[in-house]
Amino acid sequence: MANTNKCVNNGPSSFLKQGMDFTECYGDTVSSVAAAARSGCRKQVRRLIQRGSSVDCRDNRGWNALHEAAAAGSKGCVQEILTAACADKGSSSRGFRAYVNSLTHEGESACYLAAKHGHLAVVRLLLKAHANINQLTNDLSCPLYAAVDGGFKELVELLVSKGAEVNRTHTASCWTCLHQAVYKGHSQIVDILVNVCNLEAVDDHKISPLFVAAQYGQQECLEILVNAGANVNIQAADLATPLLIASQEGHQACVNFLLDHGADPNMACSHDWPQLPIHAAAEFGHIGVLSRLIAVTDRVCDRGDGMVSPLYLAIHRDQDKSVEMLLREGYSPDAQDCTHILGLHSPLSFALSQTWNKPYSESVRLLVAAGARLSEEDWIYALATDKTDLLQLIFEHRWIPRPETLTNDCSVSNHHGKAILKLQELRDLLCVALHQIRFAACWLPLLLKAGLEPSLLLQSHMLEEADSEVLNYLLEFVNWSTLSLTLKHILDQRRVAKTWQPSPHFDSITSLSHICRLHVRSVLGPDLLMRTSVVQQLPVPSPLHGFLQFRNIPDTSYNHSPPSPISDGIQRYRSTHQHRHVL
Repeated sequence: MANTNKCVNNGPSSFLKQGMDFTECYGDTVSSVAAAARSGCRKQVRRLIQRGSSVDCRDNRGWNALHEAAAAGSKGCVQEILTAACADKGSSSRGFRAYVNSLTHEGESACYLAAKHGHLAVVRLLLKAHANINQLTNDLSCPLYAAVDGGFKELVELLVSKGAEVNRTHTASCWTCLHQAVYKGHSQIVDILVNVCNLEAVDDHKISPLFVAAQYGQQECLEILVNAGANVNIQAADLATPLLIASQEGHQACVNFLLDHGADPNMACSHDWPQLPIHAAAEFGHIGVLSRLIAVTDRVCDRGDGMVSPLYLAIHRDQDKSVEMLLREGYSPDAQDCTHILGLHSPLSFALSQTWNKPYSESVRLLVAAGARLSEEDWIYALATDKTDLLQLIFEHRWIPRPETLTNDCSVSNHHGKAILKLQELRDLLCVALHQIRFAACWLPLLLKAGLEPSLLLQSHMLEEADSEVLNYLLEFVNWSTLSLTLKHILDQRRVAKTWQPSPHFDSITSLSHICRLHVRSVLGPDLLMRTSVVQQLPVPSPLHGFLQFRNIPDTSYNHSPPSPISDGIQRYRSTHQHRHVL
């Protein structure tokens, strides 16, 4: 064994070259007694002491023989070392007590090290030797906190019975022993501590032990705390409640227990806006928790001013199942305008803004199917693109009203199982369409096949800006010979400028067959004619069915350069758009 009273020093250059690991006990700096104590060899410890070896030598961590024996849990070695120290310093002297409570460089006492490793007999022996039961380490731990952390129930009972301080805060987060016991899920220790600890003690974020139990899903600990009288509605510094955090983490059993024991699902849990537990469940897709909260949450959060529908949070995280459940349970697909709170106009607008680089998301499909109102901005996503997926989706679930119903704001709310576009929605559609003529080759066939009255698009701007092919396609759906003088003048100008190449038959008298099908459409209505099988019920030869539905007109083709991102299109629309009152 190397010299026990000196540390080997190879000089500063060696130190800088190799460094020093303070987590490792270097062999050449450990005393013989300490090494024997670490191995738990009582006879060797006694023999070395009798030969005059010191029990007070420290290694590069500040550990002496007592620290080693306590950490190893060797009661016999601890007894031998204490006996030697007592003989040297006197059992009642200040020097003996100082030795018993000597600290390592980390501020760890022998009692702390024994408690940390659950050595009950050693702790009991050290306490008899006047060990300081409440000595703090450098990181603000103590014997009781260490015992709690390790889950040593009998040791906790001993320390509590011997007067350990139970409500002191520890660690940088200011947790108490009860916080730590709950966090670790040591329910038997929690059962002990609730009888002596402050149940409402809070850390630096004003988080109580009950909050910790809810956050980490420690159901047994939660039940013990609640049954002991802990406040189930206590709020953290950010106003979060145990119910909110349990809902966010998806701890179904904890949520159920809290609700069954007085937790308030309608308590605002944020300084910024009235966040509720239902928002957390929706945002993180915890469907079971969401189902329970829907039944007990005040529906004012759905449409109320100053509130935020949980739909927004579900859409934010792409939680389609949450969106589906909320809509199925009657939450409005339109919700409230949250522009002033979250900068969001509507759930549909929000969902579309998150999927500008693809046709649409499942959330968009669910909202459209549920009847979400379509704003001007929403129509841009459907029309300002060469992709028609979103527009097709809309017309799978929406019915374009007949012209004669446009004056009464479409009082019929449902037609053929589909929601009717409101007057303002139709106005917005036409305004956006006339602003997005560049993409008319894509959206025009779909609008006309969906039952839009083509005369609504016979506006000066449309005839001035549309591509030649698009313009011809639109004129095929009307009686081109009856256009107003203003529109005819525009067409004549474009013909002269060679920006429009009309179909050859536009210079001829309109055929009787075309006039007849226009009359059939006016009688049946463009919606029924284009979108139902009513034409098959007419007493005409079957070859005429396709003609009456204008199927003989080939679709237009889009041949422009790739479109810019939708977000750019929205900004341009906002900066240049002028409402065109076409209805």
